[in-house]
Amino acid sequence: MLLFVPLPEPIRPASRAPIPIDARAADHLRYIRETMQSAGEFTAVPGWGGIAMGVTALAAAVFASRQHTPERWLSIWLIEAFVAVAIAAPAAATKAHRANAKLLSGPGRKFLLSFAPPILVGGLLTFALSRAGLHALLPGVWLLLYGTAIVTGGAFSVRAVPIMGLCLILLGSAALFVPLAIGDLFMAMGFGFVQIGFGIWIVQRHGG
Repeated sequence: MLLFVPLPEPIRPASRAPIPIDARAADHLRYIRETMQSAGEFTAVPGWGGIAMGVTALAAAVFASRQHTPERWLSIWLIEAFVAVAIAAPAAATKAHRANAKLLSGPGRKFLLSFAPPILVGGLLTFALSRAGLHALLPGVWLLLYGTAIVTGGAFSVRAVPIMGLCLILLGSAALFVPLAIGDLFMAMGFGFVQIGFGIWIVQRHGG
């Protein structure tokens, strides 16, 4: 007599609801977009710091216009340059810290590497032109090179930054052809009002 023993049925895994492909794709695209944006833009350009730099530049323009020798005029603007650096550096570091970003890596490093060469060239030309007694050219040279630094560094930052640089370049181009007495007016417009205006723009749209 033959006995038939039934074979056990294979164990089937519990069915799971499939994850919609559209949802996964949307998550991946969102992650890629956010990563590219954070890696491609330097957002620690200080708005409030820019406003403060503009205010000190206006004060420097007033004091410089009252000097009777080119050497004393130059000393006022060199002091203003150190004051601007003392304002900008901690302001940018503070903004980067609030955004959990590193100032000297990623887009911040690209910004600084693009920003620094025109500034160094400006320092060399300042020494050469002042030594040759060509102080009247300095306002135009400063505005042109600072604007160039802003444009090249701004390629890795928000849109307001390179636009500000272009405005400075236009002012610098005109300042090359005016006497030193009027050069302070162009300096006040560029380093003062333009800096303040775009600082306000950055504060309103990209945080302080």
